[in-house]
Amino acid sequence: MKILVCISNVPDTTTKITFSADGKAFNTAGVQFVINPYDEYALTRAIELKEAQGGSVTVLNVGEADTEPNIRKALAIGADDAIRVNLKPTDAFLVSQQIAHYAQEGGYDLILMGRESIDYNGFQVHGMVGELLGIPTIAPAIKLDVNGSTATLEREIEGGKEIIEASLPLVVSAQQPMAEPRIPNMRGIMTARTKPLKVVEPVGQEAKTSVQNYELPPAKSGVKMIPAESAGDLIKLLRNEAKVL
Repeated sequence: MKILVCISNVPDTTTKITFSADGKAFNTAGVQFVINPYDEYALTRAIELKEAQGGSVTVLNVGEADTEPNIRKALAIGADDAIRVNLKPTDAFLVSQQIAHYAQEGGYDLILMGRESIDYNGFQVHGMVGELLGIPTIAPAIKLDVNGSTATLEREIEGGKEIIEASLPLVVSAQQPMAEPRIPNMRGIMTARTKPLKVVEPVGQEAKTSVQNYELPPAKSGVKMIPAESAGDLIKLLRNEAKVL
């Protein structure tokens, strides 16, 4: 079984977010980037399937050269090889085009990725990839098992859980608790240095959207303390200022 895992490069969750003076770009100065946490669930489950059933795991990243340390981390965790599409990921459709092209070229049985990236939280790429390839997409899944050419998945739905069976090839987006993310060990880190990392040029480049500007949320206002005996004042504030009543 050939598995393709798509990973994205995102700011660490502890990063303080700032933007350029004109508000048109994210300020990357001093920012630590990590593998998107949702993608780590997909990567770990792919490696577990490979260990149990055989096959190979390829990681694919759409990004520029500065993403390679995290690609190498994915190789250290257990992926066999990697592809980096040399393109800045500015648009969900543009990224989906690249993934679909190289997924089709590689003839993968299973395409895994996180439910969304934690920077833009778009929840778009998996569906676009499935549509471009003309194969089913299951999103988001919390469990994934494969038996032959059939995948069994579990999804959370309102009021319960849903069990789905689908034939490969298939696109799946992952969320917790699909797998417990792994930390690379020393042997993995050493072998990752020699695993293949192929850099390829982008195709299509048909971005459908562009960012006009970024804005930080309004600063939080101060806390107003209301004496216990002034419940009427509290109700007025909730109704007139907070507008929650």
